[in-house]
Amino acid sequence: MPARVDFSTITLMDTLDLAKLIEVEAYERYTLFARQLGVGLSSGAGSVFQSMADNEKKHGDQLAARRRELFGDEPARVTLDDIFDVEAPDVGATRWDMSEFKAYQVALAAEKKAYAFYDRALRSAKIPEVKEMFEELRAEEAEHVQMIEEIIKKLPPEAKLDVEDEDDTSMRMGY
Repeated sequence: MPARVDFSTITLMDTLDLAKLIEVEAYERYTLFARQLGVGLSSGAGSVFQSMADNEKKHGDQLAARRRELFGDEPARVTLDDIFDVEAPDVGATRWDMSEFKAYQVALAAEKKAYAFYDRALRSAKIPEVKEMFEELRAEEAEHVQMIEEIIKKLPPEAKLDVEDEDDTSMRMGY
């Protein structure tokens, strides 16, 4: 499991902190991919990753607000060092020429990975309110999986085409 946390004894506060950190990690990775690939006006792999980053930030902000409401400014005991690649897409998942379709496939794999993480954590959790939180987080990830699958179904055929390098095309065509 990509977390150094004992889910059988984790508290609700620690669960909220962990969930927030998972969103932060995913946000940072998606933002990195968006910067690497560039963000177009409305489509392309970079735009897909920017959209995913925006979603992760929004969910992280919601979790942070909930945590503050319940526990105020009590210091967190869980840190980014306690997790690794829970929801963040794999570091080597992008290519400069990847299609919008492939970018959504990367996002789909990340959401499925997060679902599996929360599912495993739920099976280990013993405290009822923590189990309830893991159930909620797992359900959110299931919704994200379904959302991305629906987007993929609606993509036009050209969304599956990788980007061509104009310089390379020019060289191959002799001009």
